[in-house]
Amino acid sequence: MGGPTHGAGPLSGLRVVDLTGMVMGPYCTQIMADMGADVVKVEPPEGDGTRYISVGPAHGMGGVFVNVNRGKRSVVLDLQRPDGIEVFNKIVAVADVFIQNFRPGVVERLGIDEPTIRATNPDLIYVSVSGFGDSGPYIDQKSYDYVIQALSGMAAVQADPVTGDPALVRNIVIDKVTAMAAAQSILAALLARSRGAGGQHVRLSMLDVALSFLWPDGMMQHTLLADDGRVTPGPHMADNYMVRRTADDHLALMGTSDSQFPGVCAALDRRDWLEDDRFATMAAREANAAELTALIATELERHKGAELVERLHSHDVPCALVNPVDRVHLDPQIRHNDVLVEHDRPWLGRVREPRPPVHFSATPTSLGRHAPKHDEHTDEVLHEVGIDDNTIAALRAAGTIGARRR
Repeated sequence: MGGPTHGAGPLSGLRVVDLTGMVMGPYCTQIMADMGADVVKVEPPEGDGTRYISVGPAHGMGGVFVNVNRGKRSVVLDLQRPDGIEVFNKIVAVADVFIQNFRPGVVERLGIDEPTIRATNPDLIYVSVSGFGDSGPYIDQKSYDYVIQALSGMAAVQADPVTGDPALVRNIVIDKVTAMAAAQSILAALLARSRGAGGQHVRLSMLDVALSFLWPDGMMQHTLLADDGRVTPGPHMADNYMVRRTADDHLALMGTSDSQFPGVCAALDRRDWLEDDRFATMAAREANAAELTALIATELERHKGAELVERLHSHDVPCALVNPVDRVHLDPQIRHNDVLVEHDRPWLGRVREPRPPVHFSATPTSLGRHAPKHDEHTDEVLHEVGIDDNTIAALRAAGTIGARRR
C-alpha cells in the first residue's frame, strides 16, 4: 500500500489517513511523516481549527498548525454527505493506517467505524484516540489538555510550594505525550502485522496516557501502599524542581544529592553547611528542605548568573540559566546540534522549525514538504484512488469536496 513519499525514511511506502484535528492527532501523524510516511490529512470544508490559531500572513496558517502538519497532503471532504463517505472509503481502502480522534459514537454515526472500514481493508491499523476512553461517565464531555491535566493529578503536582495552589503546565503536554504514545503504538502494530498478526484496532485515551506519564515520579508517594491502603507521606522529587533567582538572572539548580551537595557548598563558599547537622546527610537535607532552600536562595542572589554557572560547573554541579524564549535558538549547544533550521517554505515564507529529533543511519528522516494549504492536494489524492476529472468536478460543484470559507 502507500503512495508518493517525500524521502527515504524508515516509513517510506506507508500511507496514513489522518482524520484528526487540533494537536494530538496531527502531531502523531507528523512524526510519521517525518519518518517518510505519506500522510493524507482529511479536513472538513471549514478546515482544521488550528489553522486559525494566531494566524499569520501565510495563507491562513498559524504557527501551531505549521508545527504539527508538515509533510502532509490536505484533502477536503464533507463527511456529512454520503458521497463524501464514499470518497473517503476509497482513500482509506488503500491505506496502511487510519487514525481518528472523534468522541465515542461519532464514527459509528458517520459509518466509518472500525468494523465497517475493516470489511474493505482487513490489514488496516485502525487507531482511535479519545479523551477519556470508550465508555464511562465522562465520554460525552469534550476533552482538552488542561482538563486532563486537572483530572490526572498533574495540576496538583504543579502546586505552588508556598501557597499550595495547583497550576497547569503552561504547555499542551498531554496532547503531545499522547501523540508520541500513539505513534509508538502504531509502529508496534505495523511490526506485529509484518509478523503475521494482521490488521488490528489500536485504542488509547489522553487520560490513560497522562496517568502513565505522570506516575513514575509524580505519584511516587502513591505507589507503595501500606497493608491498609494508606500512603506514607514524605519528600517528593518535585519539591526541588524550581527556578531560583540570581543577582541578574534565573537559574535551574537542584544539587542536594550526596554527590552534588559538596559542589554546591564549594561554589557558594559555604562549606560550613557540610558540617551542619541539619544538612550533613541526604536524609537530613530532606527533613530540613525548607531551611536549606531559603539559605541557598539567599546565597544565589549574591552572585551573577553567568558567574554562578561557571563556578557550579567547575564543581560538576548540573545547572543552567533559563533561556528566554526569544533566545533559545541562539544557545550554543542548540546551534551546535543544528536541531533548529531556518528556511523558506512555499506560501509560508521564512520558517524556523525543529528537525526530527531522531537520527537513523540507514533511513534518514527529513523535514518533508511544507504544511499544506487547505484543499491543496484533494484532486491529486482523488486521482490516485481512481476518481476521474469529471467526477472530481461534479463533487466540487456539489460541495462534497473543496474548502469553504469559515
